[in-house]
Amino acid sequence: MTEARLDRLSALLEGLSPRVWPSDRGQELSLHIVRAAPADGQPPLIDALRLLVSPPGQGVDVQALRARGLVLWMSFEVAFDGPVGRLFLDEFRQPLEIGLTRADPSLIQVVHLIASEIETRRCGQPLFMNRAGDILLIGLLRHLVSAPMGSMRLFNGLADPRIARTLVAMHADPASPWTLATLALEGGMSRTSFANRFKAVMGVSAGKYLENLRLALAHRMVATGMGLKRVARETGYAGPSTLSRAMHRAA
Repeated sequence: MTEARLDRLSALLEGLSPRVWPSDRGQELSLHIVRAAPADGQPPLIDALRLLVSPPGQGVDVQALRARGLVLWMSFEVAFDGPVGRLFLDEFRQPLEIGLTRADPSLIQVVHLIASEIETRRCGQPLFMNRAGDILLIGLLRHLVSAPMGSMRLFNGLADPRIARTLVAMHADPASPWTLATLALEGGMSRTSFANRFKAVMGVSAGKYLENLRLALAHRMVATGMGLKRVARETGYAGPSTLSRAMHRAA
């Protein structure tokens, strides 16, 4: 029987709960489609399009783009309502530029779809653009999994089939009583091999990553007014006192 294809992003996206909307204000994580300055009204070629990703609060330097012969074409902002958003944003501390000539096919497809929509005014375009932002974000994440950057630990892990299985398991069920042994089993490795490989790829131990994930969940639940007893139960802590100490250490 063929092994089911691993879905590396669905559980992560659920924990992120992203909201994407057209905007160039740059207050949140922002995605910018830029192109080479138009010539003779010709449609943009694939090597003339780029996707820029800017950390929250940085926006994009339009003057710097013009100096390179590029123009800003369309921008989206992304806010994360889910508990994993804070951990996720740590991966985007520096601006990122992606040329489409070597991008993941799904990212190329959605950028060209948006480009086509910009070029031709059609009925329902505002709603289309709102939905297109969501698809653009997924295309970006797929690209980063298929071609991870050395400094982006999470995507390095998701690109590694064995580590990805353990990350997906933790993202899908962070409250499960995970141990080094059970996580190693998810990844199909011995405990020692798993522990060493996880830390080498992710930059932290599996136990620390799981703790950070659980604390992110706990902070979000507490912020919504949920009691510590219930939060501890739903995030895998032994009890409210254990959770309280963990939150205090992390403060």
